[in-house]
Amino acid sequence: MILAHLANFAHAPASLAMYFQDAPAEIGFGPAALWAQMGIPAKCVVILLFIMSIWSLAVMIDRALYFSAARKQSREFAPKVAGALKEGRLDEAIKVADRSKKSHLAEVVTAGLTEFRSYGSGGAITEEQIESSKRALERSEAIVHAKLKKGLGGLATIGSTSPFIGLFGTVVGILNAFKAIATTKSQGLAAVAGGISEALVTTAFGLLVAIPAVMAFNYFTGKVESFDVEMDNSSSELVDYFIKQSHR
Repeated sequence: MILAHLANFAHAPASLAMYFQDAPAEIGFGPAALWAQMGIPAKCVVILLFIMSIWSLAVMIDRALYFSAARKQSREFAPKVAGALKEGRLDEAIKVADRSKKSHLAEVVTAGLTEFRSYGSGGAITEEQIESSKRALERSEAIVHAKLKKGLGGLATIGSTSPFIGLFGTVVGILNAFKAIATTKSQGLAAVAGGISEALVTTAFGLLVAIPAVMAFNYFTGKVESFDVEMDNSSSELVDYFIKQSHR
């Protein structure tokens, strides 16, 4: 009985050697080596994910610069236009708004003031004049909101689809690994190393593209919502100003 166990133990290294006898000494795991080992479908997946990553990075940079400029110009614009309106200098307020091209507040306020002035400065301020200015403010808010959200839909799409595109590459890699086993009639690691590495790389790349895109989308969406609140408040204050002027 002891001799039988020893015999089984003697065969164990041979069975383990079956998995390592084809050790993938020639298989590298650097970027260039992994790219060379990939099949055409996996390469297509990686190229697509790379394009999506460049697109999302471009949107992030564009929105960050745009929002930063909008915030900076709005902070400079608000006190200047408020002072001009308190002194009744409507034309000066419009000129101040025109100088702040990237300010979300300036664009909205300019639309309201321009519509209000289009009725003329003489005579009593009518309810129709105020309502027309209010509609102009609402239209401008919708336009500015669309500008602020530019590119964010693409970020959301990239964030939601990248993992699935990477998963497609994973499936292809696993299929290639099983195909290699069936073709070589071998169960060694060398037979499946290429397919497994291909599967893992596409999965990792898909997550690498998706995670920053989702985080950036959530961050910029929060910024847009805060800008919307600021525009609503400015519009309401401007309408109140028109109403007060009409009662004088």
